[in-house]
Amino acid sequence: MPVPHLDLHADPVELTAALVDIPSVSQDEAVIAAAVETALREQTSGFEVVRCGNAVLARTDRGLGSRVMLAGHLDTVPIADNVPSRRDGDLLWGCGTVDMKSGDAVFLHLAATVADLAHDLTLVFYDCEEIAAQFNGLGRIEKELPDWLAADVAILGEPTAGQIEAGCQGTLRVRLTTAGVRAHSARSWLGDNAIHRLAPVLERLSRYEARSVDIDGCVYREGLSAVRVTGGVAGNVVPDAADVDVNFRFAPDRTVDQALAHVREVFDGLDITLELTDASPGALPGLSDPAAAALVEAAGGRFRAKYGWTDVSRFAALGIPAVNYGPGDPNLAHKRDEHVPVQQISEVAAVLRGYLSR
Repeated sequence: MPVPHLDLHADPVELTAALVDIPSVSQDEAVIAAAVETALREQTSGFEVVRCGNAVLARTDRGLGSRVMLAGHLDTVPIADNVPSRRDGDLLWGCGTVDMKSGDAVFLHLAATVADLAHDLTLVFYDCEEIAAQFNGLGRIEKELPDWLAADVAILGEPTAGQIEAGCQGTLRVRLTTAGVRAHSARSWLGDNAIHRLAPVLERLSRYEARSVDIDGCVYREGLSAVRVTGGVAGNVVPDAADVDVNFRFAPDRTVDQALAHVREVFDGLDITLELTDASPGALPGLSDPAAAALVEAAGGRFRAKYGWTDVSRFAALGIPAVNYGPGDPNLAHKRDEHVPVQQISEVAAVLRGYLSR
């Protein structure tokens, strides 16, 4: 299809709507990437622009002594009858309005309209954030264009309702499996019910007391939750195997190894096998870094901990202080009725303009 036109000088609210109107479900970002690439090449000055798969990167090199990275993903979850966008008073509705095309629109608009930068600027618009980590475009960029991910501070345009959310929780999942003896349910005493053997696991989960941790003024609350239970083969069979998946959301003062050790301790002594199935480290808030502190000041001093995992973890692993900052209520992300107050788009654009300008 023809490459849609994006007007980077338009109001970022209008630019958000234009981005939403380009369907870009994960692994189908070619059209929106082409539109972003074309707009950056034609409507900005002083930027080197490159394409990496369905990711688009742009940067200045003015020798300004510091570099700020603005990063946002171009993909969305599957559309739920909410494209194209629609405007209703002070609200803009549509898939991606919150997660995170409004943040992308702010970044694109600022690249084209901030005339006197206080920092060199790197823009990273990437693909496949909403699906398995192995497909995430940032991983590909890190392998193929690692020098593009150098910065003094990174701002990820994830929805935060216009308030800085610092760092992020780590996450890991384990599978706890019990073994029993299969038997006919009419003669259940001849078997050993593996599902029943999950009871001690669930009891420990129900009694678990999560800790809260204050790091740089950000309070991270941990959580240990059963998220899936499986077992049984038929309605008349005592099952000989059952398992429960447990998700641990941990504060960023723990490493993955420390978090896993804690989970093992919680279930110590039970007759189960424990298998780690997925893990991603958290990210410390890093608000004591001068570049991050200046951003907090520009945003009026408001900040809080990020609940959930985001790609700030990837930047933290590279030694880059990173925060989440963008329009939209994160509780509306991925919902059929996803929408964003247009005033939040304008406010985030204004704050970042002040931060990026001399």
